[in-house]
Amino acid sequence: MRVARSSHENYAWQMLLAMFLADLPWVQSLIASPAFWAGSVFQIWMLIDAARRKEWLWMAFMLVMPIFGTFWYFVYVYWNSPSATRGFELPGAFDRRRIKELQAQIHHLDKAHHYFQLGDIYFQQGKLDKAEACYRAALERESQDLDTRAHLGQCLLRQKRPAEALPLLQAVCAEDPKHDYGHSLMGLAEALAGTGQTDAAIQTWQQVTAHHDYARARVQLAELYLATQQPDLARAELDEVLQDAPHLPAFQRKRERFWVRRACQLRRRLN
Repeated sequence: MRVARSSHENYAWQMLLAMFLADLPWVQSLIASPAFWAGSVFQIWMLIDAARRKEWLWMAFMLVMPIFGTFWYFVYVYWNSPSATRGFELPGAFDRRRIKELQAQIHHLDKAHHYFQLGDIYFQQGKLDKAEACYRAALERESQDLDTRAHLGQCLLRQKRPAEALPLLQAVCAEDPKHDYGHSLMGLAEALAGTGQTDAAIQTWQQVTAHHDYARARVQLAELYLATQQPDLARAELDEVLQDAPHLPAFQRKRERFWVRRACQLRRRLN
């Protein structure tokens, strides 16, 4: 009996080996395919993102249906997920090397503008607590710097602290209404709206849209028009955003994408 069982097991293993060898050319061609590796890297990227968000069901879906599940996670979760600073970009870029350079300069020189630049990088990364600490450190060394006060106000806004941001942004805009190409004035409008001063916020947004075509400004002005039962005015602002969107330069289209998408949602609601 043992001999018969052993021969049966050997036969089963031989069959499995034969099946594997028969499929070997297909496996080799799959591994050699750039599309296979690109798709694998993309799936791993989405799986890591889902793990960070604790989206366990989505992770299981992507593992069971790799192509379909990964694509839908990217479209419905990753692409549409809001972040603390999406749509609120300040001028400037960031990278790890620059952070190390600024940290070294701060250690050796302790200058206000180095703290300010590091704060901007942390702001872009969404590390708002670190950004706030850097801006405050800069103000301790140069208390009247206009840029630092404005960006600290923007940082506090993103942390949902409009009452703290308001006096900073009011002072900046009183001194220079065009500061940061209208970004500080937009921050002031958001702070006014966040503290319940709707009429003042509308007036400030109107001041912005009179000089700039930022989708961020027009969409939030439209939202306030809707909140105050002025749908026709809201519709006009949203239509302006949607008409301008296809003609924006590539860099601006990417920056305004969050607000253009929001304008589409509001416009459909008005229909």
